[in-house]
Amino acid sequence: MSLPKTLAEDVARNLVMVAKLIDEDPEQAYAYSRIALRLASRVAAVREAAGFAAYATQKYAEALAEFRAARRMTGGVDLWPVMADCERGLGRPERAMAMAGEPEVQKLDKAGQVEMRLVAAGARRDMGQIDAAIVTLQSPELASNSVQPWTARLRYAYADALLSAGREDEAREWFGKTIEADKDGATDASDRLAELDGVEFVDALGEDEDEPGTVVETGVGVEADAEADVDGDIDEDIDDEIQAEVEADNKADDRADDKDGHDKG
Repeated sequence: MSLPKTLAEDVARNLVMVAKLIDEDPEQAYAYSRIALRLASRVAAVREAAGFAAYATQKYAEALAEFRAARRMTGGVDLWPVMADCERGLGRPERAMAMAGEPEVQKLDKAGQVEMRLVAAGARRDMGQIDAAIVTLQSPELASNSVQPWTARLRYAYADALLSAGREDEAREWFGKTIEADKDGATDASDRLAELDGVEFVDALGEDEDEPGTVVETGVGVEADAEADVDGDIDEDIDDEIQAEVEADNKADDRADDKDGHDKG
């Protein structure tokens, strides 16, 4: 769907802010996503960004509705793993497991398949199946010495599952392997390993001292507009539309559950 140039630029600016803030300030990123939704709710990229912003703020029902909307618009499968993780967030790990067995998984690229494996292992753990979670994570990607973007997270999940199963020595080994792959410090594997080895870190700064180099940013202009939109009246039409999609998705899920129960009966 194409937008008039000025509108497209406004939408793009808000999407840029969503991407910029989603890790450091998810609530503010969510605010920008709502503005983008108000401006262009029929654009797949907007629905996807809104989904990730809602996901980052643990609004899983809303995130799932947005991801489903984006998928309907594009026909792609890239969002399948995060959709399954939303099911976990909603307390429905069995649905996440069911999604892990769907044909869509075979259409994912390697990174997507690894992500789906991580979600499936998490779902197993949600259901108290720790040994099954460990087996789920055992894969050629885990055994490979090649370091890929997903390697650290995969090794970390495996180490954490081993530790939960009481296999401390193996967990220590895999936290060590995680550190080798985690050049950017995306995980806390070094802290976990230190904890296993009985190392305790002490904060050298006094409780009342400010950490040097701390910068407090104040937002003006677009950020102020975003906060005003969130704190004020968010476009009710968008709220109603999202709520309707969430309710429709929930009804469809309930019908599917009823059908599964009937078939099994």
